[in-house]
Amino acid sequence: MTKWVYSFGDGAADGAAEMRNLLGGKGANLAEMSNLGLPVPSGFTISTEVCTAYYENDRNYPDDLSVQVDAAIEQIERSVGGRFGDKEKPLLVSVRSGARASMPGMMDTVLNLGLNDETVEGLAAQSGDRRFAYDSYRRFIQMYSDVVLEVEHHHFEELLEIMKEENGYNLDTDLSAGDWETLVGQYKAKVQEELGRPFPQTVQDQLWGAISAVFGSWMNQRAITYRRLHDIPAEWGTAVNVQAMVFGNMGDDSATGVAFTRDPSTGEKRFYGEFLVNAQGEDVVAGIRTPQNLTKQARLEAGSEDLSMEEIFPEVYGQLVDVYKRLEAHYRDMQDIEFTVQQGKLWMLQTRSGKRTAKAALQIAIDMVEENLIDKEEAIKRIEPSSLDQLLHPTLDPSAEKKIIARGLPASPGAASGEIVFSSDEAEKLANEGKSVILVRIETSPEDIHGMHAAKGILTSRGGMTSHAAVVARGMGRACVSGAGSLNIDYKDETLTVLGQVFNKGDIITIDGAAGEVMEGEVGMILPELSGTFGLLMGWADEIRRMKVRTNAETPLDAETARKFGAEGIGLCRTEHMFFDADRIVAVRQMILAESLEERQEALSKLLPVQRADFVDLFRIMAGLPVTVRLLDPPLHEFLPKTDEEIDDLATALNADAKKLRHRALQLHEFNPMLGHRGCRLGISYPEIYEMQARAILEAAASVSKELGETVIPEIMIPLVATKRELEILKEKIANVGKAIASETGVEVEYLIGTMIELPRAALQAGQIAEEAEFFSFGTNDLTQTTYGISRDDSGSFLDDYVEQGIYETDPFVSLDQEGVGELVKIAAERGRMTRKEIKLGICGEHGGDPSSIDFCEQIGLDYVSCSPYRVPIARLAAAQAALGVSRESEA
Repeated sequence: MTKWVYSFGDGAADGAAEMRNLLGGKGANLAEMSNLGLPVPSGFTISTEVCTAYYENDRNYPDDLSVQVDAAIEQIERSVGGRFGDKEKPLLVSVRSGARASMPGMMDTVLNLGLNDETVEGLAAQSGDRRFAYDSYRRFIQMYSDVVLEVEHHHFEELLEIMKEENGYNLDTDLSAGDWETLVGQYKAKVQEELGRPFPQTVQDQLWGAISAVFGSWMNQRAITYRRLHDIPAEWGTAVNVQAMVFGNMGDDSATGVAFTRDPSTGEKRFYGEFLVNAQGEDVVAGIRTPQNLTKQARLEAGSEDLSMEEIFPEVYGQLVDVYKRLEAHYRDMQDIEFTVQQGKLWMLQTRSGKRTAKAALQIAIDMVEENLIDKEEAIKRIEPSSLDQLLHPTLDPSAEKKIIARGLPASPGAASGEIVFSSDEAEKLANEGKSVILVRIETSPEDIHGMHAAKGILTSRGGMTSHAAVVARGMGRACVSGAGSLNIDYKDETLTVLGQVFNKGDIITIDGAAGEVMEGEVGMILPELSGTFGLLMGWADEIRRMKVRTNAETPLDAETARKFGAEGIGLCRTEHMFFDADRIVAVRQMILAESLEERQEALSKLLPVQRADFVDLFRIMAGLPVTVRLLDPPLHEFLPKTDEEIDDLATALNADAKKLRHRALQLHEFNPMLGHRGCRLGISYPEIYEMQARAILEAAASVSKELGETVIPEIMIPLVATKRELEILKEKIANVGKAIASETGVEVEYLIGTMIELPRAALQAGQIAEEAEFFSFGTNDLTQTTYGISRDDSGSFLDDYVEQGIYETDPFVSLDQEGVGELVKIAAERGRMTRKEIKLGICGEHGGDPSSIDFCEQIGLDYVSCSPYRVPIARLAAAQAALGVSRESEA
């Protein structure tokens, strides 16, 4: 019989931390804490294999699952001394999700399950607190109805608000036992009204309804979106954790909280978190009530009058400190823990490696090396390469003028300016139009995940440092200010009012997630200094990685930025980008529209000095590091004017006949230009273009070599080669230019000639092509297009459908398709090396900055990757992790 259910609690467990894939992160860690003898309420985990079976069998469970669940329930009953559904000593349970990768708030939870019209009386008698019992029952009805029965929670919120208004109450805690009892009756009537059937009273029906809802939530839209954003495979599934309830809302000697063993924003080594007296856990993370600080120091720093846990519950706080130190030492990582205090007794509900900002991740990793908890290699493995992007974003310029309009909590560092939007759909829409937006919400919920991802920053009027907005924003690297209580947000009128000042949708504000400040208008920003912990970790990564990291750059600014980020040369200089400058586009168009060789050479003679100056700048910045220059690649029509007015302007500039220009432009029109007259095909038809570029490159190299006293060896790359003969012809043309320069100047310039492998035929014929090519650079953007037969520019309308339906695991233009496109790269590398053992191999498509693709490049032994300047640090770290054999899947 297959084991589907794993019990834990009472100092023992069927599972352990290393069973994460089977038990999910939460289940594995509950088992581990039980094995460590920590106070964990008894429970059981239904494995991720059940989730897989559930979806494979049309949402039906394995036949023997219910028997195993019944046995596990009996084990909890023995542990806590209560019975599931019993009128006198009722056992209540929570039902929670638990995927192997943390997905905070994305899936469903049900608390207080097991309450009905009879067991609520047993809970009241057992606790001696009728108000608590009916408060728990109304919470259960609301949560279960929302999560399982799909009766939206606003129906219940409305009834609660009416009750408070009619009685003059301000807070939920003002309601009496009788009020809650009345409200429970109204809640049940609302369910009957909405569904046409009563709220379920049988506890077994409740349990299976909740289990099915949790498994069902694995495929809800917010979970699908989160998985897509974080590259979590759908086939992993989620586990379900059923656990005996402990109550933080059982009076003033009870509490609930969330804590981090170090500061998740800065990485500082101090206990950090929040709690609420007489509350349940959802009250803290949902941001409905603003929580209190755990420590006295944090309270004083925040200027809060509300006493800390350390002051209210000193003995229990001391126990919690012992537990957190033990957990951090055991896991050798910063932990995010959830706890409940029930009538003075501490219970641990969860531990997991805490979500943290990139800044905090670096600080924690380096501190733990210094504390001898981990070694340098482990520190490198700990940092998610893509998270470094957070460190490359702007912060407020300290010298800039700013008008602060409100203050909240510094929930996620970084600064952002943008238009105010009040809905996630609007944020996504405007971001897709290229606008910067700040998502303003009273509080965020998991349904806001797409808007939070689209926004530059997030601002909420409610919620603490561990609210949904704060946790998700930190994980995404978005600036966030939460709990700015002075803000009055009106969704209907789409206004934000603070101290009488009204801001409308579309107005610009700036937020500083490090200081918790909200400012009017756009405030000046500066780029961060990439030194300190960043520089130290990057140094460790550079010691370990094998592959070089170059950049894609064709402007001095990009080249200088990339050098600052540690680039070891230029892997792709796209010369066509240089042609679009306003001061040279007329000469480019004159060259393209020329009807004779003489006219074309006249235009090229104007371009030669500016191209040469471009290359001088790049070679000077790179100071002897390799620079790969791709000769003209795109179809010529891209450079031509599009409208009649632009053509008339060009005719005036060239003193030419506009009618003739239109005719020539029409001649150059192609139905499928990306597969047309471009790349080396231009060089074959118009060799003078490539000859001009080769002269500019080689003369610039000679000039800079002389200036720096260091040999500059340019790498000249011929694009879109499909045959050896194309390369042979063009290589000879370039060689003749080199000989001519040597004859004219007496200086012989060293250079390499290679090609970009971006066609399937070139990959398969790489052995022959390598007879002429001294290096291969894999242009994976075009290789993906030509392998799939998909246009990168036009595929956005359907690629999401393919990813969501599992046809493609990820967007193949974002992460390299290793089975198809990657196989061609591997074949070309192997065949190229068989012909030319020392051939230099690199990748220069967008995949050069993608950690998963970099891992593949390491596996097949490429010499370097090249990526955009701002992804250079990501590539350096990913290359080190690849050298250490870090599995990208396990990091997801």
